[in-house]
Amino acid sequence: MSTLVQDPSIVRTRYWHHLPDGRVQCDVCPRACKLRNGQRGLCFVRACQDDEIVLTSYGRSSGFCIDPIEKKPLNHFLPGTSVLSFGTAGCNLACKFCQNWDISKSREIDTLADAASPEKLAHTAVTLGCRSVAFTYNDPVVFHEYAIDVAQACRAVGIKSVAVTAGYVCPEPRREFYSYMDAANVDLKAFSERFYRHVTGGQLQPVLDTLVYLRHETQVWFEITTLLIPDENDSDQEIDSMSRWILEQLGPEVPLHFTAFHPDWKMRDKPHTPPATLTRARSIAMQNGLHFVYTGNVHDMKGGSTYCSGCGALLIARDWYVLKDWQVTESGRCRSCGTQCPGVFDGRHGTWGARRQPVRLS
Repeated sequence: MSTLVQDPSIVRTRYWHHLPDGRVQCDVCPRACKLRNGQRGLCFVRACQDDEIVLTSYGRSSGFCIDPIEKKPLNHFLPGTSVLSFGTAGCNLACKFCQNWDISKSREIDTLADAASPEKLAHTAVTLGCRSVAFTYNDPVVFHEYAIDVAQACRAVGIKSVAVTAGYVCPEPRREFYSYMDAANVDLKAFSERFYRHVTGGQLQPVLDTLVYLRHETQVWFEITTLLIPDENDSDQEIDSMSRWILEQLGPEVPLHFTAFHPDWKMRDKPHTPPATLTRARSIAMQNGLHFVYTGNVHDMKGGSTYCSGCGALLIARDWYVLKDWQVTESGRCRSCGTQCPGVFDGRHGTWGARRQPVRLS
């Protein structure tokens, strides 16, 4: 990829256009930042230089780590395998509850402490025995060009690519981005425009559009995560409305994860999410017809395990991120009744477990 100036971390981009007043508008996400030379977008890593939008963090990461794929969370994508996770600085939302604020809200380029070319990253994933690479910690939407180049390099050596994202992206870059992804976990942060406007600084509808796009126009395997925050997005009514929408627009087989909030960033006045809230939300969603609903960030084997949508048998027992009982065939069918469990299953499950292993690529 060609660069401006001598810094290899600064690269040209495609999704922008000039405005009549001399500014340049970034067209990657619905925020549509309008910039003059020398200015950066809200995401911090996309900037205006020489009257065009450039990415300033190409090949630079906030760190690499080997995780269980279930931590993304993805429960139906190559269960039990390890994934090489990394992110960069910056984010295109402004969530007051951000759990990775030291990375996503960083305005210090020194946060990008490690570096790797796409080819080196793909080779490292192979060497470490990872089945996939995950773009996570911050949203890959903001490092669109780097993520796509990494995904292409990974595809060339048989490594899958996973996007952990808020889904806040415009249609054209979304189409290009997901043509290179194998799986995604999309944060559906709430089911109200009020929450998105006041708590994330964004909008709900573009995220819903991304979910509908993934379901009906791609082959990308995706799951949904909602972090439940006490008195913000955890009411029975909102959970009922959300799960009904998912059923009607996406179908009953898209996995939904309800995860527990802990006080962080600019929302330290809120209490931790009680486990009972997650259990209640899971019950509402399942009563509304969703087949695979999970609880996360709490120790709940029932809420973390997978059950057959046909006969109700326990298919995959999970203790945190450790797989226990496994009653799924190599092709992903229930051993009791033969019903297909939706997802990506490739032979026997992995045995990575709950380990989290930092990695230095430099």
